Amino acid sequence: MKKKTNSQDQTSCKKYRPEIEYSHMHEIIDNLPYFTMTLLGSVIILIALKFSIWGWIASVAYISYGIMGTVWFIIFICPYCHFFDTRACPCGYGQIAAKIRPKRDGDRFNEKFKRHIPMIVPLWIIPVIVGGISFFLNFSVWMLTLIILFIIDSYVILPLISRKYGCAHCPQKDTCPWMR
Repeated sequence: MKKKTNSQDQTSCKKYRPEIEYSHMHEIIDNLPYFTMTLLGSVIILIALKFSIWGWIASVAYISYGIMGTVWFIIFICPYCHFFDTRACPCGYGQIAAKIRPKRDGDRFNEKFKRHIPMIVPLWIIPVIVGGISFFLNFSVWMLTLIILFIIDSYVILPLISRKYGCAHCPQKDTCPWMR
């Protein structure tokens, strides 16, 4: 992360200029817990369904859902961010979004975030339910360990990294519902 010397965040015509530019390494660190959550969730599903063909299908579907959740965010939320198409986006999605969609009204970011974020919430729930059912039907220390790792990553590490590392330095944190 590199701080720019320009002390103004916006001009009189509300064209926001980022004060911080994030490196690709920062973007990787910011996205790593989500990637880990998706990978752990798919493994939990695969093991819960005993490596059957349905287990493989469900596991791949979960990974696809995780990828589509990111794409959904990029398409429906990022264009409304004031830092769209800049290096000021801690997760790096804003630059990807700029290649897909035009910039939209930045004053609607909060509204769009609240509206579209529920799309990815099941990613946090599905593996816990599937793994929990599997654990109770067939006690397994391995499954219990995976569920605990999933919970630690998705309910502790991911929010902590987001709030203290990525979002903490995000130039739009004051208008983002996640940071409130």
